[in-house]
Amino acid sequence: MVRFWADQDNLRIPEGNTVKITRSGSLAAVALVGTLALAGCAASSDSGSSASPSASADTTVPYPKIDSSLAGTITAGGSSAQANAETAWATAFKGLGASGVTVNYDKSLGSGGGVTNWLAGSDDFVGSDAALKPDQYTKAAALCTTGKPVNLPAYLSGVALVYNLAGVKGLNLSTEVISKIFTLQIKTWNDPAIAAINAGTTLPATAITVVTRSDGSGTTANFTKYMHDTEPTIFTAAPSNAWPVPGTSGQQGGSGVVAAVTAGAGTIGYADQSSVGTLSAAKIQVGTGKDFVAYSAAGATAAFTAAATTAAQGAGDLTQVLDYSKVTDKSAYAIPLLSYVITCTVHKDATQGKLVTSYLGFVESTTGQAVASKNAGSAPLPDSILKEAQTTIATIK
Repeated sequence: MVRFWADQDNLRIPEGNTVKITRSGSLAAVALVGTLALAGCAASSDSGSSASPSASADTTVPYPKIDSSLAGTITAGGSSAQANAETAWATAFKGLGASGVTVNYDKSLGSGGGVTNWLAGSDDFVGSDAALKPDQYTKAAALCTTGKPVNLPAYLSGVALVYNLAGVKGLNLSTEVISKIFTLQIKTWNDPAIAAINAGTTLPATAITVVTRSDGSGTTANFTKYMHDTEPTIFTAAPSNAWPVPGTSGQQGGSGVVAAVTAGAGTIGYADQSSVGTLSAAKIQVGTGKDFVAYSAAGATAAFTAAATTAAQGAGDLTQVLDYSKVTDKSAYAIPLLSYVITCTVHKDATQGKLVTSYLGFVESTTGQAVASKNAGSAPLPDSILKEAQTTIATIK
């Protein structure tokens, strides 16, 4: 059973190529004129197998050659933030030669549910907006038998603060105001603290309804860490994937948050930027000055570069620790969101190992990142991270 469906009708591929997807998620047509152009480069075909294109020599971090004889189903799930990117990756992967491979990605699980399923042995990999916790990593070591669990950064985006306030566009929010809103200390939209950073904007006396995630969520983990890093005396709760402050409107999944904010006047919530849709998203203060910055892919990359350090939990692992207090330059977006693919370096079934190796090798390439950027608005990961990920992927079996 395919649990993976497209959230959009057209998959956009750089250089004007379009992959058409039906709403049921099946590939309807692939627009290929000559050689498929991806990420601004032509993907060349190996002379021994015209159906197995290899990455272009112009690609900075190429994906491994795709074996057209691969066939089977990859079962995965987790992060709703990754959902649009997973749709694009799976469809492009098929179009590049893996026509016999189906990727079933269940976005309804959220990061917490995805990790739980994977640790129970249900999935080949999990998408998560937070790396495995130390106790989860220890449990995963038993799941991976003779191999190792690995957290591989795969998707870089931003946490957007979406709001529904009639007549108010371009809202500025400081780190202090954000933390006070989400700890329920600021309760109306015309509060003097909000008015002070939105000169010239008429703010209504509408009550603020704070919408949060009710499920285990890596997006929650990132957002709570952002507030704890930047305003520790206001947001005193420990960062967590479970919303730690009672009294908010909890919703299942990022789509649930977006739906609740859309439906309710005076609401504010948080979600991956790719899920914003027609909602307004606030500009976020960067540093302690008067710079308020909207999300952009370039801003997410700048923030990741400033905030991230590698804290490997084992061989081949690429767990990153983000210190949001280090994001201070106005070229950066204040709340970057890093999402991982988590898997074992040794799978119980060698065939599944080959499928996972090939698919994740595409995801962790310049081409794969360009596909996600084009279709989900994400920021391509730095080449240094992609190269390290490819080194780890090469060991998967």
